[in-house]
Amino acid sequence: MASRYSTTAVGLNTSGKYNKLFDERGVDFIKQFFTPQMRHLNVNEISTLNVVSHVWSLGDRYYKLAYHYYQDPSLWWVIAWYNRSPTEAHLNVGEVINIPLPIGKVLDYLGL
Repeated sequence: MASRYSTTAVGLNTSGKYNKLFDERGVDFIKQFFTPQMRHLNVNEISTLNVVSHVWSLGDRYYKLAYHYYQDPSLWWVIAWYNRSPTEAHLNVGEVINIPLPIGKVLDYLGL
């Protein structure tokens, strides 16, 4: 299973604007994930994928589609990312979304 955080760098936050928080916790810094920078695939990469169209229906969820197509519900974010719709609330019933396949190739393109 590929986690989108597996290659995310962790940094030490020592910013003075958090001094009150540091004092409350008795620490000098906080470890935090840097915000990952995800890119979208270019035309050449997209052309090498098989893309399945899916009409969004009542009851659909990204994790259900990820389980159906990838056998791994934790890869729901790939479908959301590929369609540039971060949550199900960004979709309407009847809207067509695309499922990129094979998942291994998609993850390779993302460096995961």
